[in-house]
Amino acid sequence: MRVTPLLTTGAIFLASMTATSTALAYGQGDIYTRFGVAKVSPKSDNGDFSDLGLDVDVDKDSGFAITFGYRFLDQLGIELLAAERFEHNINLDETDIDASTKHLPPTLTLQYYPFGGTDSSIQPYVGAGVNYTRFSDEKLAVGSLELDDSWGYAAQLGVDLLISEHWALNAAAWYLDIDSDATATIAGVDYDADVEIDPVVVMGGLSFRF
Repeated sequence: MRVTPLLTTGAIFLASMTATSTALAYGQGDIYTRFGVAKVSPKSDNGDFSDLGLDVDVDKDSGFAITFGYRFLDQLGIELLAAERFEHNINLDETDIDASTKHLPPTLTLQYYPFGGTDSSIQPYVGAGVNYTRFSDEKLAVGSLELDDSWGYAAQLGVDLLISEHWALNAAAWYLDIDSDATATIAGVDYDADVEIDPVVVMGGLSFRF
């Protein structure tokens, strides 16, 4: 039986498309990293030092962030968020009293991918998990400042837009529950406050699948 060139070409094309679809399909066993620029935007009302009569306002900051993830099922995976230390200026009731702190916010989430295991070039996901925030380098112009480390919950929303077998454009956002007990020491007297940062973290960048 003679196979026509047209049938042969069609078979090669279908095989190529099937191989491409299989390669692009995100699913079980995938190991990946996402990286880009992240902006940390604390909520507007961050607490107060009631004994001093000073409200606390924590400013925004941006920096490099990276995640590491693993898909143990087509539609389920885990991801760890890491970043360089973010630095926030702290305004005390719009006064000229300068304060600042740095923090690291590693966050672990369990993720759900509704299109996992398919060849869709759009791969959205949602996640929920836990955040640990470590504060350091606290500064207060008129004394000293200490912020306790924080544990809290985290929620996540993101999407990968696939551009090849390994690369994708990525956009992601997290809500982090970050609450800290703060102590300001001024002239030997301690003043306490409950500081609620509770930021939204937005990241844009690239995703790479190994």
